[in-house]
Amino acid sequence: MTDKFSVSPATSSKKIVHFAKAAFVTLVALNVWINPSVAADPFPRSQPRNIGDNTEAAFKAIFKQGDYQAAQEHLQKAISSEPNEPLAYAIQASLAYNNNDLSTLESYSAKTLDTAKKLIDSDPLRGNLYAAVGHFLKGAVILTREGTVSGAPKALARLREVYNHLDKAEAISPKDPELNLIKGYMDLMLAVNLPFANPQQAIQRLEKNAGPQYLVDRGIAIAYRDLKNYSQALAYANRALKITSDNPELYYLKAQILREQGKKQKNPLLIQQAVAHFDLALEKKSQLPANLVKQIKRERRRTAQSLIKS
Repeated sequence: MTDKFSVSPATSSKKIVHFAKAAFVTLVALNVWINPSVAADPFPRSQPRNIGDNTEAAFKAIFKQGDYQAAQEHLQKAISSEPNEPLAYAIQASLAYNNNDLSTLESYSAKTLDTAKKLIDSDPLRGNLYAAVGHFLKGAVILTREGTVSGAPKALARLREVYNHLDKAEAISPKDPELNLIKGYMDLMLAVNLPFANPQQAIQRLEKNAGPQYLVDRGIAIAYRDLKNYSQALAYANRALKITSDNPELYYLKAQILREQGKKQKNPLLIQQAVAHFDLALEKKSQLPANLVKQIKRERRRTAQSLIKS
């Protein structure tokens, strides 16, 4: 496997944190299209994998409605009734990360990895896939506890384990949409944030084999935003909104893109549209984590202030 992490310690410590924050939620966003009547695999595979009803419900709450409060209720049921599903633990770890709850993050990161390892014998594709997620979560624990300078080398070692398991999964089913969603998104974030990388290769992986489409479009929109290609970012954000128009996080993403596009073009109308989309996101603030609501309000206020100064 090619070493994706051969950069200087100073560079890697900063980039790994940005990568962790940018990729974290998508790493656990493995399923979104859910049949409400049966526990079916949301990915078009010849050999479907089933996950528990409560885990599916948590996915719908977060990634279709953007409702973290409802997701937490479903996850509590999933953890007690679906103890062999590593994704439930991964989702719980992600919520702990959002809430800056290090002890819970550490606990459910370990459970994600342990459950995934047990799954490898019966389902090596998903077992290795979730083992990769588990190692990534443990890397997030290291960065949170130890900081960027001392924690970066250990976190980079975890990322090597992530790609080791992803490579094993890819050897089993290279066109699996779930695998390509995770690996494509991770490659994309690395390509955007590390030097001498080609983000177009990662985008092609997502567009060709990954799914569901909403998460593909959202991930590519974030990548183009970070690459400062705002017209492409806006196009993909709009595509995602067509599918999941009730998710306030997508209006937040679109607001960010419109703001930056407006600043770049010195176009106050675009910045006004950005403020309007921040407001759309805040209409459902009761669904979102408190720290995210504060961040949206902060960005909305600064964007509105920039209109007054212009």
